[in-house]
Amino acid sequence: MNDLVRQHTALGESDLEWLHLLVSEWQLLSDLSFADLVLWVPTRDGTRYVSVAQMRPNTGPTSYQDDMVGHLVPRGRRPLLDSALDEGRIVREGDPEWREEVPVRVESIPVRRDGRVLGVIARNTNLLTVRTPSRLELTYLQSASDLAQMIAAGEFPFPGQQVDMDASPRVGDGLIRLDADGFVQYASPNALSAYHRLGLAADLVGLQLGETTAELAPAKGPVDESLVKLASGWAPREAEIEGDECVVQLRAIPLKPKGTRIGSLVLLRDVTELRRRERELITKDATIREIHHRVKNNLQTVAALLRLQARRIGATGDSSAREALEEAVRRVGSIAIVHETLSQNLDERVDFDEIADRVLAMVAEIAPGKVTGRRTGRFGILPAEVATPLSMVLTEVLQNALEHGYGPAEQGTLEVGAVRGPGPSGGEDARLLVTVLDDGRGLPDGFDVRTSGNLGLQIVRTLVEGELGGTFEMVPAAGRGTRVVFDLPVTTDQR
Repeated sequence: MNDLVRQHTALGESDLEWLHLLVSEWQLLSDLSFADLVLWVPTRDGTRYVSVAQMRPNTGPTSYQDDMVGHLVPRGRRPLLDSALDEGRIVREGDPEWREEVPVRVESIPVRRDGRVLGVIARNTNLLTVRTPSRLELTYLQSASDLAQMIAAGEFPFPGQQVDMDASPRVGDGLIRLDADGFVQYASPNALSAYHRLGLAADLVGLQLGETTAELAPAKGPVDESLVKLASGWAPREAEIEGDECVVQLRAIPLKPKGTRIGSLVLLRDVTELRRRERELITKDATIREIHHRVKNNLQTVAALLRLQARRIGATGDSSAREALEEAVRRVGSIAIVHETLSQNLDERVDFDEIADRVLAMVAEIAPGKVTGRRTGRFGILPAEVATPLSMVLTEVLQNALEHGYGPAEQGTLEVGAVRGPGPSGGEDARLLVTVLDDGRGLPDGFDVRTSGNLGLQIVRTLVEGELGGTFEMVPAAGRGTRVVFDLPVTTDQR
């Protein structure tokens, strides 16, 4: 809609926001009317109309099989649009139109904002299945007529009350019509069922909805006066009413077709099962985070014990055993970093940039002031099953570079680079290319990474090729030092 309005019309950004607000609400009008809605806006030169939005009803058959958005029609071809735009009033066709052997009643509703008519809603009702309307359908149609008059007067939608229709009650979920004093004139079967689950034993018709709702809500102190007003329909608001075994979501819509409040619509739905599942998910997420937190603590305990053992062995002069234990400390520490990050997230994914920075700092501690580390590029979001082995791989490669690339008094720089890109079969960010570059002494003559007996490199090769399904190479860098590259697939569902 943004592109169509900006390309073809003279409407400003504030007018466009009003149209967005209208479109966020007009499923309500479509369902109450049993009709299709198409929003037409005059073009910049005033000679044509462009359709910028369309809505089909959930309560009845459609009048338009095709998508109408983007269509242009010259002024004069549809006289009802001209009349509604020029006169600023709702215009109804006397006789129905016939479209592909289907009779369609056509109406035009001007869309007004701050005294100006921005466009026209064409309301098209499929009359093929018309029959004697029920009480529910008559209530729907009367409410639709009231809303249409409010749109034509610039009283609907309500400024600052943009609604998420995916999360709010719809017409078919349950509807109550109130009079100006908040008494129930009509309640749909779904609405009545919801109130019965809250504990109401009688019919709703004739009851003051605000007071009845407050009585059904569990007594936890003074009655909430705002709840009484909301359920009475005094203002456009939403709330949830929680009974002993039921949760009902309410949305109140004041009706002011001629500027004076004549009553209200209350849409409602039973969200008991939805809220139960949400609570289960919250509990599950909290449990998973607690598990990661405890695993991290246990790993840190193991690392501390290994570090203590390394110090005792170091006191006996067995340097090789001490170094082996210190390597184990860093390996355990890299896994602990991943679990610490997972314990702070709501899902099993982590921002690996933070982990890479912490691993780089942890490994660099073995050569303080001698070698500096830095990261370039972005790893992005990775799942736990990739982050854990990758953190170990990164730890081993960085540790290997520090130990074998630099002498006791040498200085240098370690750089970790990461690039996300499309994979072989497409998919944005489906491939991760990691480069570790040092400016140390380089590889010895005849070095072959596949035959090297170094335990750390064996771990790297096993994790990269076996667990992560990637490739690994270790070659001389241009000029001086060593360049290590991992090419890893990251599937779309891992992002």
